Order: sequence, then structure tokens, then C-alpha cells
Amino acid sequence: RHGAIELLVLSACQTAIGDKLAILGMAGFAVQSGARATIASLWGVNDDATARQMTFFYEALARSEVSKAEALRQAQLKTIDLGGDYAKPFYWAPFVLIGNWL
Repeated sequence: RHGAIELLVLSACQTAIGDKLAILGMAGFAVQSGARATIASLWGVNDDATARQMTFFYEALARSEVSKAEALRQAQLKTIDLGGDYAKPFYWAPFVLIGNWL
């Protein structure tokens, strides 16, 4: 697909939650509209944890030849490693990758 979006990140609250018309919410619409991959959240997110995790995610993508899925995994692990509340799934686990994981 010429001009297709390779990766769309929807780091706001509940962007992977849909209804009976759109099961995957905004993320599903993005993939149906031509985005090859979308990262979206399954529940309300903490602003600070999200900012840190997205920074870790983009750093992983920029510094090495890893897949989007591996970059997300590395970002989740780094968020857990921050300790305290960040080690709780509410803070590190809201994001899912939909579409092309490579």
C-alpha cells in the first residue's frame, strides 16, 4: 500500500475498546483504514507512566532492529523496572499492538 501508515500510536485512554459496531475501537478503525499497525490502550492510562513507556518504546525502535512487538515488550519491562506503582499491571500493561507486529 503506497502511503500507508506503518505505525499509529494511540496512547490515550481506552483506544482499543470498542462497541458492537467497532470491536477494537479507534485502533480497529485505524487498521481497517490502512494503518499497518496500531498501538492502543485497553483501559484508562496514567499520564506519567504512559509518557515514560512511550519514551522507552520509541528509544527501543530507534536504537536497534527490533520488531514493534519486541520494542513494546522492552518498554513494558523498563516500566516495571522503575519499581513502586510502575511494577503494577495497571501502569505497564494497558497497551496492545494490533496489526503487523514486525
